[in-house]
Amino acid sequence: MNHAHLVHVGRQPIFDAAGTVVAFELLFRGSVDAVQAGRQDTYATSQVIINAFTEFGLPEVAGDKLCFINLTTEFLTGELTLPFGPEQVVLEVLETVTVDDAVIAGITALVEAGYRIALDDFVFGSAHERLLPLASYVKLDLLDGDLTDLDRHVAHLRGFPGIQIVAERLEGPDQLAIADKFHCELRQGYALSRPQVLTAASLSPSRLRRLELLAALNAPDAGLGAIVSIIAADPALSLRVLRASNSAAAGGSSRVSSVRQAVVMIGLTHIRQWATLMVIDDVAEATEDQMITALTRARLSENVARTVGAPSDAAFMAGLVGGMADLLGTSPASLASQLPLSAEVSSALVNGSGALGEVLRVVDAYNAGDTAGADLATAYMEAIRWSARATARP
Repeated sequence: MNHAHLVHVGRQPIFDAAGTVVAFELLFRGSVDAVQAGRQDTYATSQVIINAFTEFGLPEVAGDKLCFINLTTEFLTGELTLPFGPEQVVLEVLETVTVDDAVIAGITALVEAGYRIALDDFVFGSAHERLLPLASYVKLDLLDGDLTDLDRHVAHLRGFPGIQIVAERLEGPDQLAIADKFHCELRQGYALSRPQVLTAASLSPSRLRRLELLAALNAPDAGLGAIVSIIAADPALSLRVLRASNSAAAGGSSRVSSVRQAVVMIGLTHIRQWATLMVIDDVAEATEDQMITALTRARLSENVARTVGAPSDAAFMAGLVGGMADLLGTSPASLASQLPLSAEVSSALVNGSGALGEVLRVVDAYNAGDTAGADLATAYMEAIRWSARATARP
């Protein structure tokens, strides 16, 4: 039975003048058949960011291409922190953002930190002109935008050598001709490609766990141990931290064998930013029973590992991924292929090899009711008690 809910992120390719895809704009999509954009608020932005960076991982969404992401005022002023670095993203300032001193100060700080800025649906003569010295891209709506005086306006933009023009809403030959006439460097629109919707199965961490994590992260003496134990107690949160560490490892050159290593790799600052976004991203969650089942398997694997001399934190991770695979209705091998797991954990899940593979066989046999091989009743009861405590409401 599949208990996951589906998450979606839309992406629309952005082409150069030669017709090569050079970037994708990420779009909020509430469902797989939502072609029109839904909400343009902080919730939608948070959803896009969380879905793109933790449910899919940037390599899967965009490969090595740039990602254009619409940001609302809270992100631009620094009220909400962006949980990713500037390397692969372009931050789009929506036309609905009121440009005031706070926004200009915030965008200036983002540019100084290395982020590239795009001005979306740019309107000449608006307050957004104040942002031109900070922008790397200006998007012109060639379908519904005001095209009078376009020669003069484009000439004005060409006075900023750092700016590339993105011709958007190209729906037919007329708009394409204008894009060519003004030598627009980049192009986007239905005439070239419609948005595609990517979908992945997701388990949402329990809200309580996120709030608890946020509290621990913001405590003055936030210890790594306490934070790792909160994350390890929430299977879905662990999965997201792993996927995020995969994005952080840019293509997954670094592999992790424990939640602790993943946390260290991403760093507490980024973890804090994720947790804040997840509190905003208020979505359906797996039931307590499902969480306890997945955690019990992880804890039991950890207990069995101690008795056979296998590394216990790696065994917890292997058991957890197996339990999560059940909840997501997929195979442990398939889920393992999406995560930056160490060779030891990965080969145990995929081929059943090594001491960890042995641990998983013992645990699977026990869960299937074959208790002849090992007396795990005590360890199992301990695992259930531990899991119930880990997921308990205060």
